[in-house]
Amino acid sequence: MTTATKTGTDLDLIAHLLRRAGFGATRDELEEYAALGYDGAIDRLFNPGDRDAMPTDLIRRYHPDQSITQIAPSSGSVWMYRMTTTKAPFEEKIALFWHRVFATGQTKLIQGKVMLTQIDMFRKYGLGSFRDLLIQLSRDPAMILWLDNQDNHKGAINENYGREILELFAMGVGNYSEDDVKECARAFTGWTIANMPYMSIKMRNNTLRPYGYVAWQYRYDESDHDEGDKTFLGETGNFNGEDVIEIICKNQATPRFIARHLYHHFIADELPVPQWPFEGPKDPDAIQLMVDAYFANDYSIGAMLRAVFESDIFKSEATRFARIKSPVELVVGTLRLAGAYDWPTSDIFKATAACGYMGQPLLAPASVEGWMGGEDWISTGSMVQRINFASDTMGDRTKKGVKSIIDRIADRHPTGSVDPEALVDDCLDLAGSLRVGSDTRDGIVIYAREQGDVDPRTEDGADKIVSLLQLIVSTREYQLV
Repeated sequence: MTTATKTGTDLDLIAHLLRRAGFGATRDELEEYAALGYDGAIDRLFNPGDRDAMPTDLIRRYHPDQSITQIAPSSGSVWMYRMTTTKAPFEEKIALFWHRVFATGQTKLIQGKVMLTQIDMFRKYGLGSFRDLLIQLSRDPAMILWLDNQDNHKGAINENYGREILELFAMGVGNYSEDDVKECARAFTGWTIANMPYMSIKMRNNTLRPYGYVAWQYRYDESDHDEGDKTFLGETGNFNGEDVIEIICKNQATPRFIARHLYHHFIADELPVPQWPFEGPKDPDAIQLMVDAYFANDYSIGAMLRAVFESDIFKSEATRFARIKSPVELVVGTLRLAGAYDWPTSDIFKATAACGYMGQPLLAPASVEGWMGGEDWISTGSMVQRINFASDTMGDRTKKGVKSIIDRIADRHPTGSVDPEALVDDCLDLAGSLRVGSDTRDGIVIYAREQGDVDPRTEDGADKIVSLLQLIVSTREYQLV
């Protein structure tokens, strides 16, 4: 194998890693990670160092529209800006993963500050022990209010959270009984909110005051906790919420359920979650690999993912471009490729709205089941939105990422003129080592030939490269990750 071929192979593999563990990479980012080698790139993802492109205090001081987090457009856009500019994309990707699994909606909570606090919790605990993550989730004010645990009282239980932690968050249907749901709910009695606004019982889920009570805090009300013995998943004792979480985490069904979610998000599209009780996983070996890592590393989610990323399963050609991008992945990945933002602008609100038009409004899942993903992302209407957004974003050659692509093509061809086929290959390579089918490539080459040879140093040549990039991000292959 020649050095050039080996380098290209390594770049392709690292590009695959950065698409899955992040939102894709510019050529500069790809070469930076490639210099570390594949194992070093994984280490960098898990230990990113500096995270913020712009410190939060500067955003709050100079961009108040990014700080009014009581309203949905602003709170969603705060996260959108962070995903688009962060130096730690894996951290945001894992937060997005848990937002999809532990689906919580600002629509019920009225204001977004509590939602952003939950997302920050996902960043902090999302790669650690699943036990710690579930404890933090159970104490999270957004989740407590989303699933009504403030109405879960000793002698008058509310089963919502007890049911969903078993059904949707940790174990899956078929691995517990209705009695387990009730006993789980009893264990979480007294887990409530400290600064709940004064209002009637029916209105206690929310506050109608748009600028008050935005920093809800967890409180354990010992007087409202059921201290009686509980029988849960075959064990009996005076269990509290932490006790049932420990029982959940050591159950064999739990890592298998979580591993299937991880497979769906980081490896390849799976069947919709409601089919999992009836259909086995696409790749049982991948699931077992993650289950083994889970039990060997104190229920660590990070260990599960590291085992996957280091495996031949993940590195294989079959897993590349095997998932359909979610709207957030498409929007964030395109914005990062284009180099759209150095600081918050009004365009970030348009990007946030675009995710909603494509079917994935940030901080507003349709239900506690979250988004199914896979082919559900694609419809006639969503495809129009996806193509228009990507094309419009890459159509502005003043954006630093687009300009960088043009400059790199000029550097690769110092004589000035680039023939159509070479230009197509350059654009595909610089758009994130994108692979397309032969029929797609043939169509792009035909378009490039119609433009003739291109000199990237001229205004006309730059415009032709931009139009070619717009065509590339409109392909079906660009919808895959």
